Amino acid sequence: MLALPIDLAALLAPIVWSQQYWKATVSVALLTVFAFALGGLYRARRHLSVLDELPQLYFRFLAATAAVAIVVAARHDSINYIDGFLRVAAISAVLILPARALSRFAVLFARRKRWVEHSAIVVGGGPIAIELARLLRRYPQYGLRFGGFVDVLSTAHDTREMKPLIGELEQLEELVRYTECDVVIIADIDCPESRLLRAVRAPGLANTDLWMVPRLREFPGSTGSPDHIGAIPVVPLRQPTLSGPKWAVKRTTDIVFASIALILLSPIMLIAAVGTRLEGGPGIIFRQQRIGRYGKPFDVLKFRSMRPVDDAESQTNWNIGHDPRVGPFGKFMRRTSVDELPQLWNILRGDMTVVGPRPERPYFVDRFSVDFPEYAMRHRVPVGLTGLAQVSGLRGDTPISDRARFDNYYIENWSLWLDVKVILRTVGEVFRGGGR
Repeated sequence: MLALPIDLAALLAPIVWSQQYWKATVSVALLTVFAFALGGLYRARRHLSVLDELPQLYFRFLAATAAVAIVVAARHDSINYIDGFLRVAAISAVLILPARALSRFAVLFARRKRWVEHSAIVVGGGPIAIELARLLRRYPQYGLRFGGFVDVLSTAHDTREMKPLIGELEQLEELVRYTECDVVIIADIDCPESRLLRAVRAPGLANTDLWMVPRLREFPGSTGSPDHIGAIPVVPLRQPTLSGPKWAVKRTTDIVFASIALILLSPIMLIAAVGTRLEGGPGIIFRQQRIGRYGKPFDVLKFRSMRPVDDAESQTNWNIGHDPRVGPFGKFMRRTSVDELPQLWNILRGDMTVVGPRPERPYFVDRFSVDFPEYAMRHRVPVGLTGLAQVSGLRGDTPISDRARFDNYYIENWSLWLDVKVILRTVGEVFRGGGR
């Protein structure tokens, strides 16, 4: 928050000396700040060092300057003009370093005075967890106030260095809320990964920063400047927070996409409606209860491909792909996924999104959630018309555990570009007739 305005001021300062190149200077400043943001140079870090950031700062600044210089050269066929612009850019280059040093000094000063600090819980009870707790207590420049350990009952916290033990792993969500914790650091807890995942995927941790100490911490896992507390590296874990601005962006794109799709695909939907009426009689639209975000039920809309005996069969019959009651037109709709098109209206109503985990019926949600603990985690986000699991071949009689794994991967790695990729792959599946 502090680094961005100071960087921007340093990049725009040359305008004071020369207004002749103000447009190019503003372009360089905005492009540089954007490049810094993409490179994570405005992400909160525990270990602050201008020297660590120096290579990235100047590499991204020079790239932005070069891009603007190409445009300037194309518009102004004058060596003197280009030379003047580069001289102004050189002033910005000189000012970047003291500007970044100033912002880092201000943050470190505020942390040491404990004007700025966040409550942190350490998950684990081994040597690494103990060392982390010691470092946070001793060095306020990391901006963290140690709130206590959370561990499994099998690990005895019987020494002074291992206290306070404020609770066990299954209570993590409640403890985060009780202690007003901002940061959870996963260290060397002695428990299966599945148990740890259930705890950190709890909805109450959605607004908490999750960091993890890599197991093979002696081996660098990425390029750049990894963050660390003392000599212990910490890796931030992405949180699937589809709320706030992210949800607003996704919801806006959903509305635009569904509206355009309903208009463009209306002739196909008309043909599907007529074909359904001719083959199956009255009742073109089939309504079926499904489970959406946070376990909330809603009625999904589809073109009817067959008529079930009763509602119980509709809710508990797993796969009708080989049911003799499905006529030729119904099979065609299912194979091309045309029967799913009325769900565009579900998207406009807000029941669904374009890309997300596919919705399932209550009977199977209850059943699968018992057999596969990761399955219930799919409902952290809105359900979708299409999903990563479906375009990866996991449709029909495929392992539920694989579907849950792909859906949770989508949630934890969501981006607009990932949505675009899933939509493009969905189009390919439709044209190949890869439906059920």
